[in-house]
Amino acid sequence: MTAKEKRTLVAQLKAGDIQFVVGTHALISTAVGFEDLGLVITDEQHRFGVEQRSALSAKGNHPHTLVMSATPIPRTLALMLYGDLEVSIIDELPPGRQPIKTNLVDTRYRQRIYTFLDAHMAEGRQAYIVCPSVEENEENENDPSGKKAVTQYGKTLQEEVFPNRRIGIVHGKLKSKEKEAVMSAFSAGELDILVATTVIEVGVDVPNAVVMVIENAEQFGLSQLHQLRGRVGRGKDASFCVLISDNFNPDTRQRLQVMTQTTDGFRIAQEDLQLRGPGDFFGQRQHGLAQLKVASLGCDTMLLQQAQQAARALLEADPLLEQHPLIAAAVEALFAQADSTLN
Repeated sequence: MTAKEKRTLVAQLKAGDIQFVVGTHALISTAVGFEDLGLVITDEQHRFGVEQRSALSAKGNHPHTLVMSATPIPRTLALMLYGDLEVSIIDELPPGRQPIKTNLVDTRYRQRIYTFLDAHMAEGRQAYIVCPSVEENEENENDPSGKKAVTQYGKTLQEEVFPNRRIGIVHGKLKSKEKEAVMSAFSAGELDILVATTVIEVGVDVPNAVVMVIENAEQFGLSQLHQLRGRVGRGKDASFCVLISDNFNPDTRQRLQVMTQTTDGFRIAQEDLQLRGPGDFFGQRQHGLAQLKVASLGCDTMLLQQAQQAARALLEADPLLEQHPLIAAAVEALFAQADSTLN
């Protein structure tokens, strides 16, 4: 929006002339105010930091709050992050959807994968191919990881592998209009294959796309792989996800095998938590999570619930912690540490 459009909209919000506003992170900025904010809905909540959500809610007098995400959060983390919220879980597929079949292979299977893709395109279906980077590393052309890059790989696929198919490329470095044009063409069925980075991780709904191929799968976290896999299987047709990795490290292989064993996002998230820890799971914006010394986020859900209940009882009896100065000091220190990490 232009500066003038923003000023007009902000004035209307503050005056109460607008009853419902949909926006990006711009709604969190200090310039935006509301006459009487009653409800805050945050979609894709995992893309917001704790302080960002709090800042938006603080623009009203304790407004109702709803946060939503298709990224499953382990129950233990949910108890810590949303201790003051009721957690609701939708753990079933919409009617008519089929489970997505997932396979883990190495690059020796590449030609078979291409044949598999071509067979589905011959039936009028579409496919995604996800790469971990935008461009090849020019400083290290002999990169032993063989990391695929969308720009070069998309060009190779069009010229050498699928010359008779329509292939589009999309990544975060494209201008917004360019990205929208490619995505619209894919949604309209004007492209057979979309070669992309993780920009397609959320907000993409193309029921005719039935195959998801993820190159260098070891480069992604399990929950991210689960999100990417969720781009297919959105219609009534059988759908497939192929994870390609030449990393044969036993731990890496075991981690990726989880994706082939279940489509249960909560089990996948729990595995991700145990493997990567809470800091890595949520990124730097939420590193304020304490590193527990006598408990495990993966195993001690019961203990965490008991601690939460004890904390609630204490706050009901002593809301300002006036009778518990040591606890008050510890809480202040924890928040100070979280603030310094977030800043």
